[in-house]
Amino acid sequence: MFGIRFIKFDAMTHVIHYKKGRVKREGRGLAFYYYEPSSSIAAVPLGSNDVPFIFNETTLDYQTVSIQGQISYRVSDAKKISEILDFTVDADGLYKKDESEKLTQRIINEAQTATSSLIHSLSLKDALRSAKSFEEKIAEGLKSAGAVNALGLDILSVNVLAVKATPEMERALETETREGIQQGADQAIYARRNFAVEQERKIKESELNTEIAVEEKKKQIVEKKAETEILTAENNKKLREMKIRADISVENERQKLIETRVQNSRKEADAQGYTIETLLKPYRTMDWKTLAAIGKDFNANSQVAMAFRLLAENAEKIGTLNITPDLLQSLTEKSDK
Repeated sequence: MFGIRFIKFDAMTHVIHYKKGRVKREGRGLAFYYYEPSSSIAAVPLGSNDVPFIFNETTLDYQTVSIQGQISYRVSDAKKISEILDFTVDADGLYKKDESEKLTQRIINEAQTATSSLIHSLSLKDALRSAKSFEEKIAEGLKSAGAVNALGLDILSVNVLAVKATPEMERALETETREGIQQGADQAIYARRNFAVEQERKIKESELNTEIAVEEKKKQIVEKKAETEILTAENNKKLREMKIRADISVENERQKLIETRVQNSRKEADAQGYTIETLLKPYRTMDWKTLAAIGKDFNANSQVAMAFRLLAENAEKIGTLNITPDLLQSLTEKSDK
């Protein structure tokens, strides 16, 4: 009525009431009456906002990557942004212009500008692994950007959700990665086999070294046995030599004894021979008949025997000899007695 209206804002809206080009009232969550024909009201939202973004850039190796993420911000100086963007509302509290899209695009442009130099210095593979670096670069670029500071914005957070290559390049990278993984697996298998072969070689070397050590011990034992046998043989030889020398000594002594005995026996025989020779010397010239006759054992039988011997010696001179049985019987009986 008569152009006077009432308007009310919530606590998250900063209100600036201009009357005839001058600020009449300003603050958060205001409610007031105003005269519409001479008034203009700007309502700047103070709550945080999320700006999703996605843009494409070219890497150092001329490959296209897309960076996708989200920027969170809030208005820290409502008067600054109200001087650059139009946040005027009508009597019903509705914005006369939608400046949100313009604000969002400016923020995205600053973010892309901040990352372009970094992406251009990276290869495709490095860029795909640099999401954290992009976050830091975008946050740093936005906080130092003149346009953002002029708008009175406070950057709350920057999140890079994905860094992607083109579908064809992704497939190529997947193939390369798969081949690399396969090569790595083959290399691991080769390394494992090589390790197994190396371990087997070490085991065989250990076994051979053990066998060599055993053979060396056997050789030492054989050599020791040989030395012992040689020493035993030498000792046996010495013992035999000592025994032979002892036997020779004994034999020499025995020979000396025999020679002494022979000499003694010879001397004794010579003595006996001399004695016999001396005893027989008187009888050498005597006839045997005489010797027989003077013997102490010369009896009748001896006389008959001597008679028969004389007969035998002179047989060629005897013509006939008669010996009676009585004589033979008497001789036989006497001989038996």
